[in-house]
Amino acid sequence: MLTDKMMMSPWDRWFSTSCCLCCHVRTGTIILGVWYMLINAVVLLILLTALSDPEKYHLTSAELANDLDVMDDANMCIASAISLLMILICGMATYGAYKLRAAWIIPFFCYQIFDFALNALVAVSIVVYPNTIQDYLQQLPDNFPYKEEVAALSNICLVLVVLLFIGCIIGFKAYLIACVWNCYRYVSGRGGSEILLYVTTNDTTVSHCLPSTHTFNKSN
Repeated sequence: MLTDKMMMSPWDRWFSTSCCLCCHVRTGTIILGVWYMLINAVVLLILLTALSDPEKYHLTSAELANDLDVMDDANMCIASAISLLMILICGMATYGAYKLRAAWIIPFFCYQIFDFALNALVAVSIVVYPNTIQDYLQQLPDNFPYKEEVAALSNICLVLVVLLFIGCIIGFKAYLIACVWNCYRYVSGRGGSEILLYVTTNDTTVSHCLPSTHTFNKSN
């Protein structure tokens, strides 16, 4: 028993069919896909509403207290396209987990890896350039909630708080990545087992249909 565990690969050691202590990884992936679809659907609805009435939802650079105008029509169209693409990817993952199609889960898994890498780069950039937090706070509008209280904190304390917050997010995202990966392995294993069962059943059927060698010789 101990030898078998030592010979197992790291992927096999971390493989589990349960997530969140009670759900199956297939159920967890379906719930995660539906949740992401709902979030992106709400974002897409907000963006489309803003595009339909640009004068009401348009923010000028003076209101943002910087030189950027982030709510122009071009950026909103790009954000709408990204939200629509995310709905498609999440829908593919949900369908793949429900119908046991492993290939449909891969795009969502790649998105999770990309999102995890971006959050890790943000954490690294904060460690390397800690003054960027203060620069970001200065760019916020004056009526932003708790801006003065946050800006009054020391630079080291501010960096630690932000890193702790990002670290919790990265850890949670890593756990979700593991759940989706385990679901992909489970679905792939189920597909391989069904193919093997199908081939084995057909071979057995064919072997029963063919006359045996003893019978063939006896007839001769």
